[in-house]
Formats: sequence, C-alpha cells, structure tokens
Amino acid sequence: MTQTPPNAPPSLRLFELLEVLCARGRPFSLADAVQVTGWPKPSVHRMLGQLESGGLLAREPDGRRYAPAPRLLRMAESALGAGTQHGVRHAVLRQLVTDIGESCNLTALSGAEVIYLDRVESAFPLRMELRPGTRVPVHCSASGKLFLAHLSSARRAAILDGLPLTRHTATTLTDRAALEAELEQILRQGYATDAEEFVDGLVCVAVPVIAGGSPRVRSAVAVQAPAARMSLAQALQLVPRLVAAAQALGRTWA
Repeated sequence: MTQTPPNAPPSLRLFELLEVLCARGRPFSLADAVQVTGWPKPSVHRMLGQLESGGLLAREPDGRRYAPAPRLLRMAESALGAGTQHGVRHAVLRQLVTDIGESCNLTALSGAEVIYLDRVESAFPLRMELRPGTRVPVHCSASGKLFLAHLSSARRAAILDGLPLTRHTATTLTDRAALEAELEQILRQGYATDAEEFVDGLVCVAVPVIAGGSPRVRSAVAVQAPAARMSLAQALQLVPRLVAAAQALGRTWA
C-alpha cells in the first residue's frame, strides 16, 4: 500500500486506511484491518469509528464487518466521472454513436447496481434518455449481467444472495439458476445482452472495458436501442465495433 509520511496529518492516515481496505474488494473486520495495515489495534479501532461516523463506512448486518457506505461510493463515482480522461472517454462514446446511430453508454458497478458514468443519445426522437448518474438493476441489464459474470464466485454470490430478482418485464430472469447459467455463457462469448428484460421494447448489448492489461473489468460500454428500430440480432452485429470502442476506452485507464 502507499505509505503516508510519518509527519502527515491524521486525515491522510484515514485516507490510507480507506484506500487499503477498499482495495480488498470485500467487507472487513477490525482484525482484518489491523492485519493488513500493521497498525496498533486501538488506533485502527478509533479510525474505523471515525470513518463510520462520517458516513464513509457502514457496518454489515453481522455488526462485525465494515463495507464502503453510500457516501464513499458516491464520492468514488464522482471522482471517476470527473477524471482528467473524461473528455477523451466522452469523445470515444460520441464517435461510437456517430458510427452506429444508436444511444451508447459507459457504466460501472456500484454496490449491487449499475451506474451510468456517461451516455450519448442518438439523434432519433424515439429513445429512452438515461442521464449520467442513473442507476439500473444489475440482474436484468446487459452491463449488470456482464459485471456479475466477471466477479469472483464469492463476490457474485454475496450480491445475488441479498438481491431480489425483481421482474420488470415478461423476459426478466427471476430464477437464480437460469441467471447463473447465462452469466457463464457471457464469460464464454465475451458480451452480454438485455433482450427487453429491463424495459419493454428496449434491447441492449454490452462489452467489457479492460484497463492496462489487467483482467479486471473496470466498466462496460453498451449500445441501447428500441427493438422496433433495431432487433437484438442486429445489435449483436455491432459487437466488433463495441469491442473497438472498449479497447480505446481501456487505454484511457492504462
């Protein structure tokens, strides 16, 4: 982990604790935090209390483990959206929409939801406008299923165990086994689809954005269109163009 100078203000030490614990990617206990940092237990206990009271960490239902709280997640999302490369990413997305003629978006996983980091709308009057910051369900959106497919089995189970598979349309997958089977298929084929599973009459195809040669899926880029104008089969023909855009976007995070 990045070492904070010994004479640094206490606030930077709190930031260092957040940084190292969030990098674990799963809830952690006081003992976990002490083990990872090597700091004295009383100090770590006090710091965790400060972060919890500040709304940056929240206790899990078991009362023993901590996880990032909504305030911290919102802060991370804002920082990601306002990064120095945001203009470059938006330009890639805008060119993609120019090329294919339909709305495209850039999304990330936020807790058990998908958040829109950026979106460029098509010029057609018939469209569904979803602004950056919009959140959609993870189990019935193309990007959401893509993120679930690429999570570790333990983290995926943790999300799905606490997630009601709410039916939004007649084609929403509400059976856990059927959803898990589709997630395995997504890993094999390299893309995910939304066959009118979230909104009737709307289809979507998403591909992963992978940064700097890392296997981690940082975000997803997707095309979304009314089924009356573009069938799912037609949307699937755009996968190579989506992959090219995802590679360009991945280079901005390298």
